[in-house]
Amino acid sequence: MIEPSAHRSQILITDDEKEIRDVLVEYLSPYYECQAASSAEQALSLLDERKFDLVISDITMGGMTGLQLIPLVGARSPHTLVILISGAQVMENAIEALRVGAFDYLMKPFDLRQVGAVVRRALIHHKLLEDKRRYENYLEELVEQRTAQLDRALDSLQEAYRATLKSLVASLETRDAETHGHSERVVNYSLCLGRELGLDGEQMRELEFGSLLHDIGKLGVPDAVLRKPSSLDADEWACMREHPALGQQILRGIDFLNGSLAVVGQHHEKWDGTGYPNGLRSENIDLKARIFAVADAYDAITSDRVYRAGRPFAAALDELIKYSGRQFDPQVVAAFQRVPQTEWERLSQQTSLTWQQASSLRSFDAAASITMRRQAMPLGR
Repeated sequence: MIEPSAHRSQILITDDEKEIRDVLVEYLSPYYECQAASSAEQALSLLDERKFDLVISDITMGGMTGLQLIPLVGARSPHTLVILISGAQVMENAIEALRVGAFDYLMKPFDLRQVGAVVRRALIHHKLLEDKRRYENYLEELVEQRTAQLDRALDSLQEAYRATLKSLVASLETRDAETHGHSERVVNYSLCLGRELGLDGEQMRELEFGSLLHDIGKLGVPDAVLRKPSSLDADEWACMREHPALGQQILRGIDFLNGSLAVVGQHHEKWDGTGYPNGLRSENIDLKARIFAVADAYDAITSDRVYRAGRPFAAALDELIKYSGRQFDPQVVAAFQRVPQTEWERLSQQTSLTWQQASSLRSFDAAASITMRRQAMPLGR
């Protein structure tokens, strides 16, 4: 439910499909002043004539794209936020949208309630930023008050990024249906270990996003390799081993993910130096990546696969202890042992339920995507 405000915010809706423009205008106009444009070029002309608080734009249009539009909006109206909409559920589009400065990203077909929530969040953020700019010229006491409000707004923005990234990772995992929920589970397991090891708030945020996006580099791995139902040959393994470096390349340049790059790039390194891609050893591996490695292995051992059932907690613990000092940081394995078995099982069940609920809303045939992993390596690729 969108709540009307005393000041009607100005929204510019840009899409070359008349039906989409009409639906959005009809839904939003009772609460906001809306104007429509049929192309990015027309939108820029309107921005030259008047001020808009928010631009909602399709990515793919005839002529200039929505991605090309964002920096031009910023040049004309630095305080205007942009939300991009795309009919193609392509991860690269979302990553690029965030990279060039979009506030948020929606996929067609969209739920109008979701559109309303994203618009409301964007306009609240816009208003708080406007307040901050205005109050910076007032007394220091007022500046401090508004800065506190801005901090809360930025926390909300981080939550928006978190929700968006989770949705995008869920879309990525549709390439391999048997791994659905894997990223969500390893996030929870990693954060549990991070708390046990005393990571601070910033490190926990970096660990969370790094764990969530650890396999983003598999976007660059061909389906013929990623979804192969049998063992990979030497060339295919070489291709698969490129995904940590590819993941770093994809995320490099997104400032709020800088601290998470080590998890993405180092999550297959091993304590004894036999991992990849760089053969890093012991504490030369980032602590967050060492934490993730244990969480990832635990999930790999205990999760069901189409060719085998998940193994029990005791078997997973034995495996982690066996490879402590070789594949895993002994201190992280020790931290794992300090956490009660009931807590690990609770995290697994909690995450599983969440992803089952989310999966019920997806309109794809999961069975068509299931692939059989028969690699000899027991803890994943």
